[in-house]
Amino acid sequence: MAIREIVDLSIHGEDFTTDPYPYYESLRARGPVHFVRTRDSGETWLVVGYDEARAVLTDPRFSKDWDTLHPGGDISAVSTNMLESDPPRHTRLRRLVAREFTNRRMEALRPRVQSIADELLDAMLPSGSADLIEAFAVPLPMTVICELLGVPDLDREVFRGWSHQIIGESVGEEDGQAAAEEMSAYLAALIEDKRCGGPREDLLSALIRTRDEGGDQLSSRELLGMAFLLLVAGHDTTVNLIGNGTLALLRHPDQLAALRADFGLMDGAIEETLRYDGPVENSTWRFTRESVDMGGRTIPAGEPVLVALASADRDGSRYPAPDTFDIRRPAQGHVAFGHGIHYCLGAPLARLEAHVALTALLTRAPGLALAATAPMTWRPGHLMRGVHHLPVVF
Repeated sequence: MAIREIVDLSIHGEDFTTDPYPYYESLRARGPVHFVRTRDSGETWLVVGYDEARAVLTDPRFSKDWDTLHPGGDISAVSTNMLESDPPRHTRLRRLVAREFTNRRMEALRPRVQSIADELLDAMLPSGSADLIEAFAVPLPMTVICELLGVPDLDREVFRGWSHQIIGESVGEEDGQAAAEEMSAYLAALIEDKRCGGPREDLLSALIRTRDEGGDQLSSRELLGMAFLLLVAGHDTTVNLIGNGTLALLRHPDQLAALRADFGLMDGAIEETLRYDGPVENSTWRFTRESVDMGGRTIPAGEPVLVALASADRDGSRYPAPDTFDIRRPAQGHVAFGHGIHYCLGAPLARLEAHVALTALLTRAPGLALAATAPMTWRPGHLMRGVHHLPVVF
């Protein structure tokens, strides 16, 4: 058997975590598909080109179901969700959830999101300085998603710890598994309480009640998987979107000045943030059902594949001057929220929260600037892209 050429990304250490974009650019110059070794994901195929990324995200030969690699294995209840499913199960789950997760329901949250943002700024601004992640970017989406799902009195620090461990920021794999089990037990109890507690108006209660025209509804395992997905995905991604957007604007004062002069540019600023330094660096895992030829490489059957969303959105064949942050850029077509049948169901809510949060912050903190402190550290792991802390002054 021929020896594979392996690109060892693990040797770049913290430099890659802090700024992966030059390394992605180097990979793209050599080809759109590579077999790589990373610090946290081991050896995997990595798709770095824009056209190839969109192709993988829509190609049914790339499965999202872990059962593809481990047929008949014991799949946990939390993995019984849309993100880790293929059609026809994915089609069925998405249809049931989409009935309740509507744009109208999301837009109805705008006044409450505004109220939460204002309350957080009321508490933060008088101090003259803060860690924007801890004081603003974390509690805003945490409060929104917990209220949306009807999570009562959840210890937010505990939940944040669960979330970070689950997505790969723990000391080891066992920590992530333990966090998933603890969150699963909490959610299972919450779902049972809502089943027995009478009608309520939150989204999780609506998902318990919802049925399609044929009477189909989510099973207990599917409800648990869906609640798990919505809580984790509905929180961490938006934290990073708010943090990365603020950081990009503060590092590009000309763009910040243009936005302050015309808040009508905010939608464009959010889309450019998603393209330029989005909250998700790589897609979740896919596995080849069969041998696939792509980008001059052959990916054998049964192999793990990651799509480097961050790299695809900096591909110069799609976006001129891709390393330039330009809030007036037509950024349509970026893959920060994915593409195809697994396109993020919560994208409208993330955009709404970012729009409200950034508008409120820039309006109420005209002197907002980066604090002169130690260099920022970036979150490890192949999945999320964001800073641990963002020290600012007002």
